[in-house]
Amino acid sequence: MVSKQLNALISVFDKTGIGEFAAELVKLDFKIYASGGTAKAIAKAKIPVKDVAELVDGQAILDHRVVTLSREIHAGLLADEAHAAELKKLAIPRFDLVCVDMYPLEKVINKKGAVEADVIEMTDIGGPTLLRAAAKGRRIVICRPEQRQTVLDWLKAGRPDEPNFLRALAAVAEFEVAKYAFASAKYLGDDEFAGFIGQRLNQTKYGENRWQKDAGLYSEGLSYDQLGLDWFEQLGGTELSYNNYADIDRLLQTITHIAAGFDKNFGKVPAVALGAKHGNVCGGAVSNSKTEAIKKMLDGDKRAIFGGSVMFNFALDKNLAEVLLEHRMTEAKRLLDVIAAADVTDEALTILQRKGGKLRVVTNPQLAKLNQKSLDSLERFRYVRGGTLVQDNYTFILDLKSSELQKTAVAITRSVPVNGENVVKYEKDMVLAWAIGSTSNSNTITLVKNGKLIGNGVGQQDRVSAAQLAIKRARNAGHDIGGAVAYSDSFFPFPDGPMELAEAGVKDILATRGSVNDAKVTEALKKAGVIFYTLPDSTARGFYAH
Repeated sequence: MVSKQLNALISVFDKTGIGEFAAELVKLDFKIYASGGTAKAIAKAKIPVKDVAELVDGQAILDHRVVTLSREIHAGLLADEAHAAELKKLAIPRFDLVCVDMYPLEKVINKKGAVEADVIEMTDIGGPTLLRAAAKGRRIVICRPEQRQTVLDWLKAGRPDEPNFLRALAAVAEFEVAKYAFASAKYLGDDEFAGFIGQRLNQTKYGENRWQKDAGLYSEGLSYDQLGLDWFEQLGGTELSYNNYADIDRLLQTITHIAAGFDKNFGKVPAVALGAKHGNVCGGAVSNSKTEAIKKMLDGDKRAIFGGSVMFNFALDKNLAEVLLEHRMTEAKRLLDVIAAADVTDEALTILQRKGGKLRVVTNPQLAKLNQKSLDSLERFRYVRGGTLVQDNYTFILDLKSSELQKTAVAITRSVPVNGENVVKYEKDMVLAWAIGSTSNSNTITLVKNGKLIGNGVGQQDRVSAAQLAIKRARNAGHDIGGAVAYSDSFFPFPDGPMELAEAGVKDILATRGSVNDAKVTEALKKAGVIFYTLPDSTARGFYAH
């Protein structure tokens, strides 16, 4: 049912553009009703407007807490065709369109130093109530600024497919109200309540496997986290798959930890090149040269990187794109699945194009600005049957100057003196090994040499096997392990694991301490000439993705 006189009710916290929107509605024969401040803003734009207070005994009450919470207004939102005569008798207008936003509750909650009184004051009651009433009454309900033009275009087009259009608007309104209420519940409940309310950003063709059909990426739309996957722009290739998103997220977790580690320990973030396959990093490098970083990343494991996903904290131009696809390739160009970079030039994009659009290219300029503040600090969720596991995110940053970092002396003299320059080199290798290993599936032993990942022994049930796998992967890729740095994501329960590394030529090992056999492990490595760096397992353990 559409009333003969079209009526619009507008009540917004953010007045930006509201005068222009009201003007367009007037052109479409709408009569405008608005609440206090909104009515003033519209009147200032010289648009005819009636204050809704006139419908409810002429004034707002309780310091403006009660304005739109009235039977007159909600009757005008909930009435259907059968109620037309009753509305007329009560002199209540039928509202055909509602444009409402809500007080910025989450902004206040997240504000440093916010107190409960501020949160309560900014908790909107009228706005959510209007939105839900309008949604139930199947009115034209607008709760996002970007919907305004869409609605105007739809009205001008003659209201095509009206039932489905109104249903879609109602769904968005209910979604926004649900998010709003949930934010309040989480704040008031002090971690008693947890969950995720997101909107589908992309429907993928299937999940991890082709038969898992109902899959996609859902976004919370966090404006303050511009490294979120919803902020990446796809420039080329077919739609991202479920597995593509998973790999990008893992690469993002690793690259932000590399940047945080270098920023904290050396005050500068180098060029970083990463490659991943099936959720774990298989190639990783840092350098002052972008070209060298790409080459070293590819050299890490030429076989594993085939068909993988790569990420860079810098832009790709024509020359870098050629290096990426052609380095050490004797015949065909290298096949990759996903490229994520700070930017990609048009020339580079042309070079990267793959038959059938199978190479997906995504960009995010924030990748070029990574530092200690770039780590994902939001809680992590994992579905388990019957519920969801929730934990703080992994935000530990290795600090080589930490008072808790213990370093053992070696019992024998190294053949190559460790001068100041080499000390820095070993430290940079250690930071890279830690960042990669602590964001790989546990148990993990990670080997790095000269700013390059040479072996990542991931996902093992015991630490000896993790060490053996890292060594095997390094040797299979043709690397000399002598002088490499190793990282273990937890302590060594016995000397057997670290001795595998020592015998392979590793000279520096970073792990945690907390085993009853710490002294035995330390003594064995000391005799082998390995410098053993340890941090408390209680604060520095790097378990990830169990």
